[in-house]
Amino acid sequence: MDKKRILIVDDDENIAELISLYLVKECFDTEIVSNGEEAIKVFKQYQPHLVLLDIMLPGMDGYDVCREIRKDSQVPIIMLSAKGEVFDKVLGLKIGADDYMVKPFDSNELVARVQAILRRVTHTEDKQETNIVTPGDVVSYDGLVVNLTSYAVIYNGKQIDMPPKEMELLFFLANSPNQVFTREQLLDKIWGYDYIGDTRTVDVHVKRIREKIKDGENWSIATVWGIGYKFEVK
Repeated sequence: MDKKRILIVDDDENIAELISLYLVKECFDTEIVSNGEEAIKVFKQYQPHLVLLDIMLPGMDGYDVCREIRKDSQVPIIMLSAKGEVFDKVLGLKIGADDYMVKPFDSNELVARVQAILRRVTHTEDKQETNIVTPGDVVSYDGLVVNLTSYAVIYNGKQIDMPPKEMELLFFLANSPNQVFTREQLLDKIWGYDYIGDTRTVDVHVKRIREKIKDGENWSIATVWGIGYKFEVK
């Protein structure tokens, strides 16, 4: 079986080598680059399955690299930030990052997050390749269809461009109408592991979903104040 390729973008050589060591030990293939411009070039050649991207880079910073990659690729990106640096987590998620970690981080946690994201991506690709719709893979309401097999959202007859995690979050909520979920539960269900992070991640994704689809006559994505969210059906 081919090894999964991880592109590590960090100008701190010691940290980059350490991260590489952790991942190689877990049977990943790694490539290290130290600046944003090189990252874009190597990304196209190396075709990684996941990118570990430092924010503070010489020249082109991590945010710009993320934006550039997202122009034509949905490869998972985990952003890295040194503790104490000005790091806008919400901005990182808005421009397409899948996750973020603050240095210094535990090596086991890093590997767990990488593995969890890659498992989810592999599962998605397998479902798309088989293209078999099984019961529970599609939810449909007035004016809204969410198909988790083909990863398609149809809203008022038009297909909506929606990244995988937004779609998975929408499907999860819509598949359990009127059930209230806490932000922590949603992080665990959608991100696939015990997410030790800012619960604003969920708020950002819900906000983006709401920007793309408006509430229907008989359904809505409702905020349950102080708790979380539910897909409310009248």
